[in-house]
Amino acid sequence: MDVNTPDNDPIISAEQQRYATWLNWGMRSGLAILAVSFLAYVLGWLPAHFPLEQLPKVWGLSTAEYLKQTGAPTGWAWLNLIGYGDFAGLIGIAWLSACSLLCLLAVMPIYVRRKDRVFVAICVCALLVQLFAASGILSSVH
Repeated sequence: MDVNTPDNDPIISAEQQRYATWLNWGMRSGLAILAVSFLAYVLGWLPAHFPLEQLPKVWGLSTAEYLKQTGAPTGWAWLNLIGYGDFAGLIGIAWLSACSLLCLLAVMPIYVRRKDRVFVAICVCALLVQLFAASGILSSVH
C-alpha cells in the first residue's frame, strides 16, 4: 500500500532513501569499474591470462575442459589473477554483487535505533545467506 502526501508524492522513508542512495552509488561505481576493466582488457593495458584471439576455440567446451585448457581458477582464486585483463572485470561483478550487502548494512542502524528487531533480524538473515552463498561452500565445480 502506497502512502501519499496531499500532492500525491509518495513518502519515502529514511531506510528507503538510504538503501536507494547506497545502491545508486554502488551501481554507478560498479559500472565504472566494469567499463575501465573492459577497456584495460581490450586495449591491452593489462595482459591477458588467456589470449583473446583463442577464446572462440574454448567457448563450446565443458566447464571442466574449459578450466583445463585456459588455466582459469575456480571459486575466489580469481583474485590472484586480477592483474590480468580477462580477470580484472570480475572486480566490477564482485562489487555489484556486494552492493546489496552494503545497502543492508547501511539501513540496519536505522532499524536498530527504532528497536525494530524484526527488520534487524531479516537484514542479518539476508546478509548471512548472501555471505554463505558467496563463500563457495556449496560450489558444484571442483
